[in-house]
Order: sequence, then C-alpha cells, then structure tokens
Amino acid sequence: MPGRVAWLMAALVAIAGTVMIAAPEHECNECCVAPQEQSEEAGQEMAEHEFPFQLSDEEWRERLTEEQYRVLREGGTECAFSGEYYEAHEDGIYHCAGCGNELFDSADKFDSGTGWPSFTRPISEDALVEREDRSHGMIRTEILCANCGGHLGHVFSDGPDPTGLRHCINSVALKFEPRAEQPSAAE
Repeated sequence: MPGRVAWLMAALVAIAGTVMIAAPEHECNECCVAPQEQSEEAGQEMAEHEFPFQLSDEEWRERLTEEQYRVLREGGTECAFSGEYYEAHEDGIYHCAGCGNELFDSADKFDSGTGWPSFTRPISEDALVEREDRSHGMIRTEILCANCGGHLGHVFSDGPDPTGLRHCINSVALKFEPRAEQPSAAE
C-alpha cells in the first residue's frame, strides 16, 4: 500500500506543477513544480535557525548550475524519474550539492516508486532542518540542509521500517561520494 500512496503523491506533485501554478521555463515544463513562495511564518522559522555556510546570491549562482540554483535556492522540484540518483544503488554517502554537508547514507536509501531518491532517515539528527511548507495548496514538511539552508525536498510519514519516514529528495540537490573501500586485514 505505501507504494500506491507514494505513486499518488508523485502524481499530485506533477499535477500541481502543471495545473495550479505556471510551469518554470526549462526543458521539463510538463511535470516540474515551480519554486515555492514562502510565507512570513516560514521566513521566521528560517531566521530562528542559523545556517553556518552562507554565500551571497551572486556566489550561489556562480557555484551552482541553473537547475541546482532553482531547486536548492528557490525551492523548486525536479521532474520525477529524471534525476541522476533515483535509481542509484551504489554504496556511499550523499552530500548537499550546495555546501558538501553529509546528508544521507546509501544504506538508508529505498525505492519509493516516486521517481525521486528516498531515504528512511538522515545520516545524523542535525543534518537537516524541517519546516512547514504550505505552498501549492498542500501542507507538507520541507527539509533543508542544516548547513546552508538549501531546499532538498520533503519528508512524508509513508516510508518503510525502521522509521516509517520517506525523505523524498531532489537528485540535483545531492552529490554522491562512493564509500572508500576499506583495506582488508591481510594487506
């Protein structure tokens, strides 16, 4: 049943991107969700958390690709089933593409059927910041990088054990680093 719920959520997000708001101008107009508008409450929540890694808007634009900037800095969403990591199965660590903060371990990644990389939990309790997101006619929990405040995706309570959570993340917000092979005891 969780797979059907996840598929339905992905379909609703796709519909929201094409019906409820104007689609962004880039190659995937049919299914991407445009950057979200933040409420005053969300702005106050952000002010309460201090992000150690801060750059000017100009520095972010130089550091990130156009798509990374749209997602990480403007709160956009990449198209389902289009990201580099939604089907990735390598062993390693997923970092924030904006600042390099460690976010997720591949051991906690699972196939949610939504078309976005999904994880049962972050690599540590202090890797992410959560805030309420009331954009696009929905109430969701947005997740941000605790180091730079970059928009990563959303967390839902329809995931598998052991947490029951599904951290649904934009591939473009991530940078994967394969786990270094440990030398064997014989070496």
